[in-house]
Amino acid sequence: MRTLYLDCGMGAAGDMLTAALLELLPDREGFLKELNGLGIPGVEVAQEPCVKCGIRGTHVSVRVNGVDEADVMHEHEHHHHHDEEEHKHHHHHDEEEHEHHHHDHEHEHEHHHEHEHEHEHEHEHHDHEHHGHEHAHHHSSVRDIGAVIDALPVSEKVRGDIHAVYGLIAEAESHAHGVPVTEIHFHEVGTMDAVADVTAVCLLMERLGVEQVVVSPVHVGSGHVHCAHGILPVPAPATAHILRGAPIYGGKVKGELCTPTGAALLKHFAARFGDMPVMQVEAIGYGMGRKDFEMANCVRAMLGQTQEGGGEVAELTCNLDDMTPEALGFAQERLLEAGALDVWTVAAGMKKNRPGVVLSVLCRPEDREKMAGLLFLHTTTLGVREQLCRRYTLERSVVTEDTAYGPVRRKVAQGYGVTREKVEYEDAARVAREQGVSLAQAEALLRG
Repeated sequence: MRTLYLDCGMGAAGDMLTAALLELLPDREGFLKELNGLGIPGVEVAQEPCVKCGIRGTHVSVRVNGVDEADVMHEHEHHHHHDEEEHKHHHHHDEEEHEHHHHDHEHEHEHHHEHEHEHEHEHEHHDHEHHGHEHAHHHSSVRDIGAVIDALPVSEKVRGDIHAVYGLIAEAESHAHGVPVTEIHFHEVGTMDAVADVTAVCLLMERLGVEQVVVSPVHVGSGHVHCAHGILPVPAPATAHILRGAPIYGGKVKGELCTPTGAALLKHFAARFGDMPVMQVEAIGYGMGRKDFEMANCVRAMLGQTQEGGGEVAELTCNLDDMTPEALGFAQERLLEAGALDVWTVAAGMKKNRPGVVLSVLCRPEDREKMAGLLFLHTTTLGVREQLCRRYTLERSVVTEDTAYGPVRRKVAQGYGVTREKVEYEDAARVAREQGVSLAQAEALLRG
């Protein structure tokens, strides 16, 4: 199984994860050109080599309308030392949101700034004028961000991943501050910065053909951070909320090492958190943060092949003769969403001459109890059978090609002396609709 292991011994942030995964690609500049061409408002993403503690890696920077948000936050923090009291009563909310960007870690500049709706206002930001920056600070709602995501020319899988990550962030901010999700507002520059990071990571996961993500216990840092609401403990409430159920630790480094965006990306993509599995590593990437510590401030990504349990999978089966097709379909969807490798039904003749189905679930051995619980929850079965199987699999990857009909993905499978490929169904279906031809004709056009 094509597995990605993320070593988060110094936490995680959106730009660090982007840089680590970017190092795994053979054509990094080509990917950045594609990312910058997606039309994320005002965004330009760039990479640069970076060395920390003698380790060579990559740092990714995001400029929004020509401004690096991290540089802006540094200048604003300096300005706050001089004018904090002057602005305290007039726009405490807005100046403090910039400290929320910087926090103490300088890990990344993508922190989201949650704002209660009643705090929106249109007064002048004199602190910006002091620095010569004319970029106005507007606020974007969850709906606004959703519209930006919907406009991106990416696959439905990537779009769904981006929406899901932002959903985790918005829900966490809502819970942490007692504000309905619909009233969560984000600072504009930070938002586009974060949209770029989240989009990049979701695209890279697809591009690398990752089938399973395993994440180490997450180092969240320690101490306190400044934000719009005052001084908060590390991990920040939103980060802590997102990482519920995941193994986290702190105390070794003062500062915030894991940001809400980093946490949301890890939580969304991780099949599990834990130690590095036995794997044959093919490529290693180092994504660097901005600040320097005694320990190398980076996320390490290791991509390779794993054979979980020697290629073992669990197959759970149950017989059903009293469920509607709708209920069966719903059960299958829930099982797949929970991480099942495959779910299928086979028609069967049951006792008392009743037509029924045999529902089967293929899953990783460590997931079999979870899947059995879901079978009992979503079906009418009174018993579940289990057997462990060994399987042989071909190595799978996804290659995107530019064609006369737009970008088209091809699924490639290799191994055991066999190589075969096919056009991604969604892309073939799009071409068929656009050209007014059958699916088979569209596939022939794309093969030709």
